Amino acid sequence: MDRLLGAADSALRTLFAPARATRPAPAASGPEKVLTPVERRESAALMRVNHVGEICAQALYTAQAAATRDEALRRHFEHAAREETDHLAWTRVRLDDLQSRPSLLNPVWYAGAFALGLVAGRLGDRVSLGFVVETERQVEAHLDGHLERLPAADGTSRAIVIQMKADEASHAAAALARGGAELPGVVKSLMRAAAKVMTTTAHYV
Repeated sequence: MDRLLGAADSALRTLFAPARATRPAPAASGPEKVLTPVERRESAALMRVNHVGEICAQALYTAQAAATRDEALRRHFEHAAREETDHLAWTRVRLDDLQSRPSLLNPVWYAGAFALGLVAGRLGDRVSLGFVVETERQVEAHLDGHLERLPAADGTSRAIVIQMKADEASHAAAALARGGAELPGVVKSLMRAAAKVMTTTAHYV
């Protein structure tokens, strides 16, 4: 019951309460440049997709923490979720700066990611950790793509994405070090397909 209440509280806070970062948001190395309307719309769409990714990260880690019986691993998942909260806060603030909004489907994304995390957790800790490894690797590749697509003038969004990419690599390495299992190729392909649907939809909605 405690885990259920904790998971419900996490969902409500993630979806409806302003996220609070523990680290300052990364900033552009030089003076902030004025974006054209087209550049601002493209940056906003990409940052909305990244914000959705952080909504999903909270759901995944919350579900995996609830599923494991290993207290040390539960603390590991909870710590990773706290680090991802920084990303959630940074991307939301950046969306506000770009005069845009989060995805209207965030509750749907959260529910789907929570279900996936719960399934991974029920399959055992090594599979659950392996799911983290593969998820973070795919997120890294996704962020690389965003660095190529973000307008060169948008140094702030680029700085945020660069720091997020470094953090995701750290999470993948930590999960691998804890014994994360290599997932079957078909599972990796299905994960990429699901991510493609999510990112394509969130770009607009």
